[in-house]
Amino acid sequence: MEVKIGVQYAARELVLESAQTPAEVEQAVTEAMAKDSVLTLTDEKGRKVIVPVAKLAYVEIAEKSERPFGFTTR
Repeated sequence: MEVKIGVQYAARELVLESAQTPAEVEQAVTEAMAKDSVLTLTDEKGRKVIVPVAKLAYVEIAEKSERPFGFTTR
């Protein structure tokens, strides 16, 4: 699953591929916002991304989409 995190005053968004379900990511975001602490997510390679909730602009949660590759017809 792909998660995009917008951070205030940053020109680029953080993008990570996570093995967590959309519900788990949503719960992590909601809990971090309720506690006014930090949002901690882990990507598929085991790396952690930690963002202070006060600096969050948005969090976009999307199912991983398989992109076609090679020569395909639609």
